[in-house]
Amino acid sequence: MTVPLPTATTRWRCTLCGNLTRFDVTRSSKVVEYVHLDLAGEPKVEEREVLSETIESVRCRWCNAVDKVELVDRPGAGS
Repeated sequence: MTVPLPTATTRWRCTLCGNLTRFDVTRSSKVVEYVHLDLAGEPKVEEREVLSETIESVRCRWCNAVDKVELVDRPGAGS
Protein backbone atom coordinates (compact mmCIF):
# COMPACT_ATOMS: atom_id res chain seq x y z
CA MET A 1 0.00 0.00 0.00
CA THR A 2 1.51 3.33 -1.00
CA VAL A 3 1.03 6.33 1.24
CA PRO A 4 0.55 9.77 -0.31
CA LEU A 5 3.11 12.43 0.49
CA PRO A 6 2.02 15.37 2.63
CA THR A 7 1.50 18.62 0.75
CA ALA A 8 1.66 22.28 1.71
CA THR A 9 -1.86 21.99 3.16
CA THR A 10 -1.81 18.43 4.58
CA ARG A 11 0.25 16.36 7.01
CA TRP A 12 0.41 12.77 8.24
CA ARG A 13 -1.50 11.53 11.29
CA CYS A 14 -1.50 8.06 12.83
CA THR A 15 -5.11 6.86 13.05
CA LEU A 16 -4.23 4.55 15.96
CA CYS A 17 -2.55 6.92 18.45
CA GLY A 18 -2.89 10.41 16.93
CA ASN A 19 0.86 10.99 16.38
CA LEU A 20 1.56 13.93 14.04
CA THR A 21 5.34 14.24 14.26
CA ARG A 22 7.37 11.00 14.25
CA PHE A 23 7.32 8.40 11.45
CA ASP A 24 9.68 5.84 9.90
CA VAL A 25 9.32 6.12 6.13
CA THR A 26 10.35 3.39 3.67
CA ARG A 27 10.74 4.79 0.18
CA SER A 28 12.07 3.68 -3.19
CA SER A 29 13.84 6.24 -5.34
CA LYS A 30 15.41 6.36 -8.74
CA VAL A 31 17.99 9.15 -8.84
CA VAL A 32 20.83 10.50 -10.92
CA GLU A 33 23.72 11.81 -8.85
CA TYR A 34 26.81 13.78 -9.78
CA VAL A 35 29.54 12.37 -7.54
CA HIS A 36 32.81 14.25 -7.07
CA LEU A 37 35.75 12.28 -5.69
CA ASP A 38 38.50 14.23 -3.98
CA LEU A 39 42.16 13.30 -4.55
CA ALA A 40 42.02 10.89 -1.59
CA GLY A 41 39.07 9.11 -3.21
CA GLU A 42 36.36 10.34 -0.81
CA PRO A 43 33.04 10.74 -2.67
CA LYS A 44 30.74 13.73 -2.28
CA VAL A 45 27.34 14.01 -3.98
CA GLU A 46 27.21 17.52 -5.46
CA GLU A 47 23.99 17.23 -7.46
CA ARG A 48 21.00 14.92 -7.08
CA GLU A 49 18.04 14.66 -9.43
CA VAL A 50 15.10 12.51 -8.30
CA LEU A 51 13.60 10.78 -11.34
CA SER A 52 10.90 8.92 -9.41
CA GLU A 53 10.02 8.25 -5.79
CA THR A 54 7.45 6.04 -4.11
CA ILE A 55 6.56 5.89 -0.43
CA GLU A 56 6.19 2.18 0.30
CA SER A 57 5.22 2.31 3.96
CA VAL A 58 4.98 4.67 6.91
CA ARG A 59 5.33 3.34 10.46
CA CYS A 60 4.33 5.37 13.51
CA ARG A 61 7.29 5.87 15.84
CA TRP A 62 5.00 6.12 18.90
CA CYS A 63 2.86 2.98 18.58
CA ASN A 64 4.64 1.06 15.75
CA ALA A 65 1.46 0.91 13.68
CA VAL A 66 2.15 0.21 10.01
CA ASP A 67 -0.10 1.53 7.25
CA LYS A 68 -2.32 3.38 9.76
CA VAL A 69 -1.40 6.83 8.46
CA GLU A 70 -3.83 9.25 6.90
CA LEU A 71 -3.53 12.73 5.46
CA VAL A 72 -5.19 15.48 7.50
CA ASP A 73 -5.32 19.24 6.99
CA ARG A 74 -2.56 21.34 8.52
CA PRO A 75 -3.68 23.97 11.03
CA GLY A 76 -4.46 27.21 9.25
CA ALA A 77 -4.24 25.59 5.81
CA GLY A 78 -7.74 26.76 4.93
CA SER A 79 -6.99 30.39 5.84
